[in-house]
Amino acid sequence: MSTTITDIGTLITRQPGIHGGCPIIAGTGVTVRRIAIWYKQGLRAEEIAARIGHLSIAQVYAALTYYHINREEIDHDIAEEEGEADRIESLHRASRQS
Repeated sequence: MSTTITDIGTLITRQPGIHGGCPIIAGTGVTVRRIAIWYKQGLRAEEIAARIGHLSIAQVYAALTYYHINREEIDHDIAEEEGEADRIESLHRASRQS
């Protein structure tokens, strides 16, 4: 039996052309922000992995580790995303009322 050792530093990456360069799970387009949002909504790592079937539990835990170490950055990104969604929704509502 051979054991594969993975450097956990390789599990999270940033690529300028994917989601504006925000942290993602390497080899996927899944953002740490998305994992953090579900975690903050009360989902466990296993439930998150089940929602995104191509992610391993190790990848989800790597994203959660990144989130906890960089909570201020990720929470700021989440707040900006929510603010932008609110702004767009407000514009949409205003255009329907006109």
